[in-house]
Amino acid sequence: MSSYKNLEEYDQEVTKEVQEKYTSILNGIGEDVSREGLVKTPERAAKAMQFLTQGYDLDPVKILKGAMFKEDYDDMVIIKDIELYSLCEHHMLPFFGKAHIAYIPNGHIVGLSKIPRIVDVFARRLQVQERLTHDILECINNTLKPQGVAVVIEASHMCMMMRGVQKQNSVTTTSGFRGQFEKQETRNEFLKLISSHLS
Repeated sequence: MSSYKNLEEYDQEVTKEVQEKYTSILNGIGEDVSREGLVKTPERAAKAMQFLTQGYDLDPVKILKGAMFKEDYDDMVIIKDIELYSLCEHHMLPFFGKAHIAYIPNGHIVGLSKIPRIVDVFARRLQVQERLTHDILECINNTLKPQGVAVVIEASHMCMMMRGVQKQNSVTTTSGFRGQFEKQETRNEFLKLISSHLS
């Protein structure tokens, strides 16, 4: 990026490069990129892809540290039904669903809006659901250093629904637990509290 005058110039150049790739893809599948409906499609697709992968440019640790507050609270904090949208790295098709996240503070709490933002940071990258779960879990655990963290993600994958096995009603659930949530009693309490939201 050092050869560019500013970030805007860099973004424009990247958009242009990605746009050219989409033009090649459309030509490759036998489409006519000069027809009315497709004239602006490469540009739109390039901008959409940049938006959907903007998580690479964001620092989740900085986001969390920017809203950490000292607080003498040591009970479970749960944020349920956090919508997430990501792209499968194997086929670059969407997967989408909800995340349920809990942590037990250890001297610090974090602004509630920051937890969904962390989900977005990692979801807006090419992902697999297993790694997405791990990334969110480890980021919260290593940054807040709480007594425990729990993450459950439920998602539907278009690569399973539109192609391959074509199972439209399948839902994948992944989970991760650290600290106090590795204890069965604490984990069960968390799972019970979100159970009405699980498929």
